Amino acid sequence: MDFNVRPSDAASQPGQRTPSPPADKPWVLVTGFEAFAGDLRNPSADLAQSLHGQDLAGHTIYSACLPVSFDDALPMLDRLLRPATTAGQTRRQPPTLVICTGLAANRLVLSFERVAINWTQARIPDNPGQQPLGTAVKKAGPAAYMSNLPVAAMAGAASAQGVLAEVSLSAGSFVCNQVFYGLMWRIHRRPALRGVRGGFVHLPWPVDLAPSGATCSSATLSDISRATRAAIACALHEGDGQLPAQAGKRILTRK
Repeated sequence: MDFNVRPSDAASQPGQRTPSPPADKPWVLVTGFEAFAGDLRNPSADLAQSLHGQDLAGHTIYSACLPVSFDDALPMLDRLLRPATTAGQTRRQPPTLVICTGLAANRLVLSFERVAINWTQARIPDNPGQQPLGTAVKKAGPAAYMSNLPVAAMAGAASAQGVLAEVSLSAGSFVCNQVFYGLMWRIHRRPALRGVRGGFVHLPWPVDLAPSGATCSSATLSDISRATRAAIACALHEGDGQLPAQAGKRILTRK
C-alpha cells in the first residue's frame, strides 16, 4: 500500500486514482494533512504515515494525507470511504474506525476532540487561497456532532504511554473542523457507513520536527505515534466492551 504524500495532486486531477485500502480485511482509516501556512511539513501527515500498514487487534491501519482545501478535503475523504467494487460486487467493508488528525500549532498536548461544529471561520486562507468566513459546513445540518469514539478513554490510553493528552471541546473552525464535521455527517447519514465510529485528533508539533521557534511538545513523533496507536487499540477494545486498564488514567480537559 502506498501512502499518498501529495494529496493536492490527487484532488486536482479528476483521473487520479486514490490508493485503495484493504479489500476484505477489517481496517482503520487514519488521515493527516499536507503542509500549510508556509510550513514545509505537517506532522499529522508524518504521524499518519508512521502508522500506515500496521496490524492492530485484527485490523490493518490504512493512512492517507488530505489536502488543506475547503473544496477538496471532503471529496478525497469520500473516495477513501467509498466501497471498492469488482465485477459489480462490493468487496471492501467500511472501516471500523476513522481517525482524522491535524496540527494545532499552538497546543502542547495530544487533543482528542469531542465536538465538531457546523461553522467555518477561516482565520487564514487554505492552500488554494479560499478563506470562507461565517459559513455552514453543511447547509441544514445540525449545529454540531459529537464524536462517537471513546475520547476520554483514548486520551487516557495515550497518556499512559507517557505523552500528555487531553479531551478538547473545540476543533476550531478551519479545514480540520470541516473534515471532522463532514465525517460525522457521513457516518450519521449514509447507510453504508452505519456502525462506523470516527473522530478527530489534534497534535502539537513534535519536538524533533518543530520549526525553529515554534511551540512544541516535549514528545517526539515516535512518542506521539506510539500514543496514537495505543488510543486506536483502546477504541477497538471498547467496541468489544474490554477497555484497557490504563484507559481510566486522569487526563486534561480543554474547553
